[in-house]
Amino acid sequence: MIYRLQPSKKELSHIIKSFWMIDSQGSAEIRKEKIIPDGYPEMIFHYGEPYRINISGDWELQAKELIGGQIRNHFFLENTGTSKMFAIKFQPWALKELFGLDMSTLVDNVIETPISLQKEFTEVKTIAVGDLPFEERVSQIEEWFLHKNYGNLNVKYKAVQQIHEKNGLIQLSDLISSTQISERTLERYFKTYIGLSPKFYSRIIRFSSIFKLIQEEPIDWQDVIFKAGYYDQSHFIKNFQEFTGEDPSRYGFSKQNMANLFLKK
Repeated sequence: MIYRLQPSKKELSHIIKSFWMIDSQGSAEIRKEKIIPDGYPEMIFHYGEPYRINISGDWELQAKELIGGQIRNHFFLENTGTSKMFAIKFQPWALKELFGLDMSTLVDNVIETPISLQKEFTEVKTIAVGDLPFEERVSQIEEWFLHKNYGNLNVKYKAVQQIHEKNGLIQLSDLISSTQISERTLERYFKTYIGLSPKFYSRIIRFSSIFKLIQEEPIDWQDVIFKAGYYDQSHFIKNFQEFTGEDPSRYGFSKQNMANLFLKK
C-alpha cells in the first residue's frame, strides 16, 4: 500500500492544506482503517473499488466523489477491492468560503459531492484519477485553483488560524479580544464555516498536536503531556480515548495507515 501526502504551495495555503493519495498497487486485501479527527474537510476521488464507511454504527457503501466535513470522533473505512484514492484536504473555512457549503450540515458526515460541484471540478477529477505521477497531479490541480483566483477570505478565518498557531491552547476570550469579534458572531461563524464550536474545534487541534510531538520511540509521555497542554496524565488519556477509542500507550503511532498519514505530518 502506498500512502502519499504533499502540502499545498504557499500561494494556495489559505484555502488548501494538502493533497494525499492511497494506492494498494493492485492488492484487493481487505483493510479496515480508523479515521481520527484532524480538523480539516476534504474532497475525495475514488478511482479504484468503492469503500464502505461506518460512522453511525452501520456500514454503507460510499460514492466515488465525496466531501467530508468535520468529525468529532473516530470512524472506520473498509475497502471492497483494490484501493485508489486522491484527495484535497482544504483549510477548515474553505468549503463554505469558496462554495457556500454550510459546514454545520457536514459534521460527522461524508456525502456524495453535490452535482454543482461535480460539474465545477470536472477537470480536477480528470487530473486526480489520471495516470500521472502524484506530484504532477498535484501541480496541475494547483494551477487550476490558481487560475480560479480564489482569494479575499472572510477576516474571521484568522480566529481559526490562531487556534492552529497555539495548537488549540487558546481561550475563547483571547480569540474574541484578538479578533475584535463578539462571542455571538464568532460562535455563529464557527458553526457555519467550520461546523464546530470554537471550544470543541480547539480540543481537536490540541489533540492532533500530540501526533506531531510523537515522531520517535521510545515516547517520553510526560514531555508530550506537558507540551500538549494537558493538566495531568488522566486528563490526557481521557481526551485521547475520546477521539481514538484507544489508550495512548497501545496506539500504533509507527503504523502505516491513514490516521497517521494525516496526523503525523
